[in-house]
Amino acid sequence: MILRFVILCALFLFIEFYSYQAFRTLIKLRWALIAYQVISVLLLVFIVYSFTQFDRSVGQTKYTMFTMGLMLMVYVPKIVLTLVMFGEDIFRIGASILNYFMYNAPRKEMMPDRRKFISQLALGLAAVPFLSLIYGIFEGKYNFKVIKQTIFFPDLPDAFDGFKITQISDVHSGSFDNPEKINYAIDLINEQESDMILFTGDIVNTHAKEMHPWLDTFNRIKEYKYGKFSVLGNHDYGEYVSWPSEKEKDENFLGIKNLYHQIGFKLLLNEHTYIQKGNDKIALIGVENWGKNFKKAGDLNKASQNVAQDDFKILMSHDPSHWEYEIKEHPKNFHLTLSGHTHGMQFGIEIPGYFKWSLAQYIYKQWAGLYENAGRYVYVNRGFGFHAYPGRVGIMPEITVIELKKGNNVA
Repeated sequence: MILRFVILCALFLFIEFYSYQAFRTLIKLRWALIAYQVISVLLLVFIVYSFTQFDRSVGQTKYTMFTMGLMLMVYVPKIVLTLVMFGEDIFRIGASILNYFMYNAPRKEMMPDRRKFISQLALGLAAVPFLSLIYGIFEGKYNFKVIKQTIFFPDLPDAFDGFKITQISDVHSGSFDNPEKINYAIDLINEQESDMILFTGDIVNTHAKEMHPWLDTFNRIKEYKYGKFSVLGNHDYGEYVSWPSEKEKDENFLGIKNLYHQIGFKLLLNEHTYIQKGNDKIALIGVENWGKNFKKAGDLNKASQNVAQDDFKILMSHDPSHWEYEIKEHPKNFHLTLSGHTHGMQFGIEIPGYFKWSLAQYIYKQWAGLYENAGRYVYVNRGFGFHAYPGRVGIMPEITVIELKKGNNVA
């Protein structure tokens, strides 16, 4: 513990030292440099103090999200500054060694001076994440996108050719602070001409009461001919706070499960149902949360018990790591799995159809969008809400519309 603290302090000092070099190279006013140092110290003290006040009996609050956002706004740009300025120092050290051994330069002339251009470049690069994070907090987190995806299946029952499913996931209602924007998102959901809506978990951050102010809003989601179904996510179990007693934790969990019912969704708890259309049917299967590094309450075999091998199957499982470790090669052949959970880390770069990057990809093999293995698919929704960092940069909140088509994939 002490060693980790020492390493963390050394890392912060390293970042502060090198980010300061960029300003010192460009700014010659002593009072301005002192002001920078004072502000940096005050921000660091505030951030450290705020994190030490985190109350595990309460969990995430607007205050803790503000602190997380502030920390990212301060230190992500400073990390960029550090990388550029430290890179320049490596060059300067290399140049000084060359000057000494090749040109026999005097000691005072061995080390080249810092270049203004490099400091200007560093500050320009650091401005990109700084401004992006600000945008993410004030605009990005509610910049809802409707993403439409067509998936082909050779064995799709004829009656379901063209069947449309709206998917939402990771609402995290305890993070919301703008009723107008959430109502706009509900309108977007209702505008989609889908046959069924599926909600793949995380209705709250921790407490059932977080959703209470938003019940009327989510009750505005229209009725669907083939139903409204949901499963639980990892946050729905209330396991990220300390509870006074198991009784209170159990009561909260019961309250969270009831929330889905209160907004008109049928919660599937390791069970399945059949969706009948004309003379054809498909199996809709819902498992509780199963994640590689998270709660493993999902029971795939129980949920699909009595589902036939040749039934067309749609599975709802909150965490996409479930698909990677249990579903994609399961003998029962789950045709399409719908997940969420990752949020795409709420930070990344996406150029639809060309490029997609996020830190999430270093944790999850399937983290946003559609993935395939031997004709079996998983779609990972980027999430409706936000958690921890109170914003979104590049990876926007998503409402998914999936159209099922009979035939072979022509992509």
